[in-house]
Amino acid sequence: MGAYNFSQSMRFDSFRNGVFVCLAGLVLASAPALAQSGGAKPAEPQKVENPTRDSQAKDTQRKVDEIAEAGRALTGPAANPECVWLGRRVVGLMWRDDLDTAFRHLDLYDRFGCPGGHVQATFRCLVRQGNIDPKVPESLNGRVHACWINPSLQPTAAAAADAPAAKPNTDGTAPK
Repeated sequence: MGAYNFSQSMRFDSFRNGVFVCLAGLVLASAPALAQSGGAKPAEPQKVENPTRDSQAKDTQRKVDEIAEAGRALTGPAANPECVWLGRRVVGLMWRDDLDTAFRHLDLYDRFGCPGGHVQATFRCLVRQGNIDPKVPESLNGRVHACWINPSLQPTAAAAADAPAAKPNTDGTAPK
C-alpha cells in the first residue's frame, strides 16, 4: 500500500461537494416550476378558435372587399388601392377634426398621384350626410366608403330631417 495522498483526496471531496451543490440548486430551482404547472398533465388541444382572430380575419376581408369594390366602381387614379386607402383615411381624420394627421396623410395621397378633388368631393358628401353616431365607429367608415364610391350621393331621408334647412340671408351673411 502506498502512502496516503492528501491532495487527491481533497480534489475528490471538492468535486463531490460541487456536484452536490449543483444538483441541490437544480432541484430547488425546478420545484417552483413543477408546483406552478399543476402536475404533468398532457396539454389539451384547443377546440375553440380565438374569437379575436376570427373577427380580425373578417375585418381584413371586409377591407379588401371594400377596396376591390371601389376599384370596380371608379375609374382613374381614385380607384387605385393606395388612393382608396389613404383618401378614406384622410376624410375620416378630417371628420374627427384630426387635421394634423389628415394633412400628413394628404401629403402621402398627393405623392402617390391621387386626385385631390376626389377627397374634397368625398368630404363634401360626408358633411351633407349629416351627423354620425359617435358610439358606432363603423357608421363613419361605412359613410366614408359610400361617399368615396359615389361623391354625389344624396343624403338619406333621416339625415335630411336631422339637418335644418338654413337659408342664406339676402345680404350674403350667414343666418343666425
